[in-house]
Amino acid sequence: MRELGTIATRLLVDFPGDVRYYALKEFTFNKITQQNRNLLLWRDPSVDGLKTGYTDAAGYCLIATAKRDFPNGPRRLITVVVGATSKEARAVESQKLLNWGYSAWDSVKVYDARQVITQAELWKGASATAKLGTQAPVVVSVPRGEGGQLKTQLVRTDPLIAPLTKGQQVGTLKVLSGTRVVSEIPVTVLEAVEQAGMFGRAWDTLRLWMR
Repeated sequence: MRELGTIATRLLVDFPGDVRYYALKEFTFNKITQQNRNLLLWRDPSVDGLKTGYTDAAGYCLIATAKRDFPNGPRRLITVVVGATSKEARAVESQKLLNWGYSAWDSVKVYDARQVITQAELWKGASATAKLGTQAPVVVSVPRGEGGQLKTQLVRTDPLIAPLTKGQQVGTLKVLSGTRVVSEIPVTVLEAVEQAGMFGRAWDTLRLWMR
C-alpha cells in the first residue's frame, strides 16, 4: 500500500492540473457517459479523487484524496484501502481514514522552500561559506500536539569543497520528534560558488591537511 500512496503523491505533485479530472462525477466521451465509482465524491465535498479498482485477488480498492482548509493553510491527505468486500465498504473505510487523519494529525511547516537553513564553511571557494537549504518546503505530519517537540538535525557531506553548483546535494535534513525520525529531506546548495584563485586553493589545501 505504501507504493500506491507514493505513486498517488507523485501524481498530485507532478501533475496538479489533472486533479480536476479525478473529481468529475461523470464523464461523457463519444456519446457514452461513465459514472465515477468513487462514492466519496457525492458524500464529502473535500474529496476530489483519486482512483478506484477491483480484482479478484485484491478485492475492492480505493485511493482517496481530500483537501480541507485549516487556520494555517489547506491540507491534503491521501488514503489507500485495499481488500474491501464492496464499493460501499471501501468508501466507508476511506472516509474513516480521512476523518481520522484530519482530526488526529497536524501538518507542521519546518522550513520554506529555498530558505537558508545554514551557511556552511566552504573550502577552496570564492566565498568562505555556502548557503544550504531544501528545494521544496519541509512539511511533516505528526500526531496532534507533538508539533512543539520537533527538532532538526543537519547531516552534511563535509568537507564542502568548491566549486559547488546550485541544487547540488550536500547533505540530509532529518526532522525528529523525540528520538523518532519523522522525515529525511535532501539538503542542497542554494547559490553556486566558484573556485577561489590559485593562492586561495593552495592555502585551503594546506589548512585541510593540517586539520
